[in-house]
Amino acid sequence: MSDARRTLAEAFGSNRSDYAVAIGAVSVILMIILPVSGVMLDVLLAVNLTISLLILLIVLYTRKAIEFSIFPTMLLVTTIFGLALNISSTRLILSKGADFDGRLIRAFSTFVVGSGGTEGVVIGFVIFVVIIAVQAIVITKGATRISEVAARFTLDGLPGKQMAIEAEYNSGAITEEEARRRKEEVQREVDFYGQMDGASKFVSGNVKVGIFISVIDLVGGFIIGMVLHGESFQLALGTYSTLTIGDGLVSQLPALLVSTATGIIVTRANAQGTFGSEVSAQFTQNARIYWVGAAVLGLMAFIPGFPWYVLLPMAVALGVLAWRLTRKRMAEGELAKAKAAGAGKKGPSSEELSPVVPLDPISLELGYGLIPLVDRDKGAELLERVTRIRKESALDMGLVVPRIRIIDNMRLEPSEYCFKIKGVEVGRGVIRMGSFLAINPGNASEDLPGERTKDPAFGLSALWIGEEQRDRAERSGYTVVDAPSIIATHLTEIIKRRASEILGRQETQGILEALRKDYPAVVEDAQKHLGLGEIQKVLQGLLREQVSIRNMVAILEAVADFAGITKDPGFLVEKARQALGRQICLQYADQDKVLRALTVEPALEQKIIDSRVDGPAGSFAALEPAVQRAWIKALARAVQAVQQQGRLPIVLCSEAARALVKSSTEREIPDLVVLSVPEIASDVNVEAIGEIRLEQ
Repeated sequence: MSDARRTLAEAFGSNRSDYAVAIGAVSVILMIILPVSGVMLDVLLAVNLTISLLILLIVLYTRKAIEFSIFPTMLLVTTIFGLALNISSTRLILSKGADFDGRLIRAFSTFVVGSGGTEGVVIGFVIFVVIIAVQAIVITKGATRISEVAARFTLDGLPGKQMAIEAEYNSGAITEEEARRRKEEVQREVDFYGQMDGASKFVSGNVKVGIFISVIDLVGGFIIGMVLHGESFQLALGTYSTLTIGDGLVSQLPALLVSTATGIIVTRANAQGTFGSEVSAQFTQNARIYWVGAAVLGLMAFIPGFPWYVLLPMAVALGVLAWRLTRKRMAEGELAKAKAAGAGKKGPSSEELSPVVPLDPISLELGYGLIPLVDRDKGAELLERVTRIRKESALDMGLVVPRIRIIDNMRLEPSEYCFKIKGVEVGRGVIRMGSFLAINPGNASEDLPGERTKDPAFGLSALWIGEEQRDRAERSGYTVVDAPSIIATHLTEIIKRRASEILGRQETQGILEALRKDYPAVVEDAQKHLGLGEIQKVLQGLLREQVSIRNMVAILEAVADFAGITKDPGFLVEKARQALGRQICLQYADQDKVLRALTVEPALEQKIIDSRVDGPAGSFAALEPAVQRAWIKALARAVQAVQQQGRLPIVLCSEAARALVKSSTEREIPDLVVLSVPEIASDVNVEAIGEIRLEQ
């Protein structure tokens, strides 16, 4: 039973504000139908006045309009609440007449009308009409018009703002989280001004209904007082006109506060701070205006008939303010000069050099002729592709590529582009704007006229062709790509080949921190045995052979198991590869899970193992020059035979020889896939398609 009570209490406690709002909304609707007492009416009128005052203060202290995003809804709520109070007060005034006991309404009427009399009633009625006119014609109408214009311009500017955010994100100026936050903020701003466009109609409607209710109070009061109650005209006029004016003022004062808040919030679309801070900053920018103002008021004080006792003190006050602002500006100028002088005296001392800005992890530099590829006004398809490539590399390789900085380089030829990793060029290409690159995959049926070139990503033979030849080239078996696709494909290939260079210690730390949230024990165990640099080397060793590191849990568990034996990165890389054996095998096996591979003659494999040399950068094979040439020749012949069969060349050897075989072939055959026997998964079948052996 206690558990049930506790659960119920927690449910009510967690949603207390929701229940309060729901009860309040239902109560407001019931007020329109059910009568309330004079005391309750006073309480509710005070609550309405307080809420309206709080809304105005919140608007004044709000930095951005969307910080008070519920304002349109509050307009609706306060409008309905005010109308319900108007209906309740009308019911009490007409039913009780001179016996009406609403003290707040009587207090307002006494304050405006005075002790009574026809003159006080007329003055009070004039004041009431003036307030209604100011609110209806000036404040409400202006706020409604500004809301309409703000909504239209905000909606029209949405695509431009979103494209600007995308450009900053793709250039590396902001993070992905910051870009997402800004987009959400822009969307919220559009929604807010769209809602304000409609919500401002509530305010104008409230004013009109208030006038109508006041007329009903006055006319209905005369009818009830003179016809039903038999009162004299003088008594009915004094009673119902006074109460009507008091009721109108009590209801219109909160509406006036809310209308003022509406006008303020829609006119501060580009505000950077609170209203008070902006007034202070912008009214104290220039002391000269206050000197001029003081002089003008001082001259006006000596004109005959003008109240010198008012104008002269105001002139003195403006003069004092101008003097203080002048002193403040002079002090700021002297401080700026002192700082500049201090910076000049320090000079180019080696001790005072500014920190060296680190190089971009990866950057794309374009000649000025390729700027249209990243121009938002012309599509900027390349920017979207770069973002897509970063996401795809994270999914395929497990490596979150740092932001790719795209800049123009006047040193390049107009049609050239180049990729750099940490300031060092790793790829370059030429683009013919308006042309297409037709790549011959080897089975093209005819030769096409065009400028012969090489595909920058893979070095395949290609042609530059025009738009009119595109269909013919595709029918002939050519692969036709446009300019953005050329650069995007080149970037994808560079990321795959240079992933180990892109992965730095900061990126490694980021991977570990992200993994720590879900697998803290795995990360802590791995870091207990290995330092950050040693884990980085293992990951680089995997990426160097295009092995995805997305399964970080398996990698860290494998290296943690064997780190107690040795911390040799090469050995740990092999153990990590074996932990990822199924992933690696399925990467190269066919649909039937058959892996077709070349094997190495046992005697030759033993020679490679015996030639092992351990160096600072790891182990490598140091075969005799003649044996190395024969080994590469035999391997190249076997690889060519496999490629002619349309298959990917794969070499299968023992665990001890795998890394040595790979290191001995990296220069001549860098794309060769080398697997070890322990990496083969149990459900993957191996088919030997040849043996590599040295010629006698």
